[in-house]
Amino acid sequence: MITNALRSLWAEPRAADPPPRGWRDWALVGVLMVTGLLEGILQNDVAWRPFATVLEVGLAPVLLWRRTHPLACVLVGFGTAMVLGLASLAGAPDVGLDTMVFVVLVLVYALVRWGSGREIVIGLVVVGAAAVIGTVADATGPADVIGGFGILAAAAAGGAAFRYRAESRRRALDQIRSQERVGLARELHDVVAHHVSAIAVQAQAGRAMAGQRPEAGLEALAAIEGEASRTLAEMRAMVRVLRDGAPTEYAPQPGVADLASLARRDPVPVVDVELPDHLDQLPPQVDTAVYRLAQEAVTNALRHARNASRVEIRVVEGAGRLRLRVADDGRIDPARSAARGFGLLGMTERVQLLGGTLRAGPAPEGGWTVEAELPTEVGR
Repeated sequence: MITNALRSLWAEPRAADPPPRGWRDWALVGVLMVTGLLEGILQNDVAWRPFATVLEVGLAPVLLWRRTHPLACVLVGFGTAMVLGLASLAGAPDVGLDTMVFVVLVLVYALVRWGSGREIVIGLVVVGAAAVIGTVADATGPADVIGGFGILAAAAAGGAAFRYRAESRRRALDQIRSQERVGLARELHDVVAHHVSAIAVQAQAGRAMAGQRPEAGLEALAAIEGEASRTLAEMRAMVRVLRDGAPTEYAPQPGVADLASLARRDPVPVVDVELPDHLDQLPPQVDTAVYRLAQEAVTNALRHARNASRVEIRVVEGAGRLRLRVADDGRIDPARSAARGFGLLGMTERVQLLGGTLRAGPAPEGGWTVEAELPTEVGR
């Protein structure tokens, strides 16, 4: 079991999507450089003061590369500490400054947080060797040894915890996106199946009536041509997604016209639906996406909007775009951000696949608003 765990750790890739270098990184390096400079100038009994000060100030910028090159940074930081420890064993005075402790702790955290499995193993071996050499050189007591190794372990554990949390969230988001893509593929599959069934019926009717009414065959061919054109248009709009093996029910999917079923007058909050008087024929995937998004937004409003008295659903069409707005007048529940993070993520993925945009968040006048904009022509 231990061998398998080590092999798994050794094969672990680097953490995905490290954030780019930002102003916080420069601020951290600046603070450490200033602190190291002040410590080197003001602290009493600093051996080899100029060398120690330059060394401390020069190590701080290494942190700028801690995410992209975690092992190299650890080798530089702890390699320097190891050389200083060996020099102390040979009789040289201790030239280390306290600010260096913060540098090495950040390096240990970054190694476990962003490094690959091999980098983590090699880096921790270097960290352990440097810690042992430093402990022997300083001739510290048991309490200091336990405390020092405990602090290093805590930094590594913090990096591992944040790495695991980020990886779990990434997998959850990937699963939601995959499920939404599967659902979209299923709905498009149902639409295509419906068109093909209509083509088959028209073909059978044309054959049956061809002997009695020759013109019926031409009518059937015209109907088949129309159905085939619509089928091809829907298939061109289909995204490349993997579909699971669950059986499909060839039932009509709900659309914009079915939004009226979400309306209610009692109990509070009232759900009011306003649709255009004349709505052009929408692509089925857009039609279904609007209904699903409104349904999700209303469900979140009923669940999370505190003291809401009204939820409004508005659909507007124009200039080749369909706009949906779902707004409530309730007070914002702090837990709603979490609900938004996963509750609407799937619908955001669907909207983006269809070439649209989605925004969700607190409204300036109060309450929560979900706004989506989708093209009325997809893949045609």
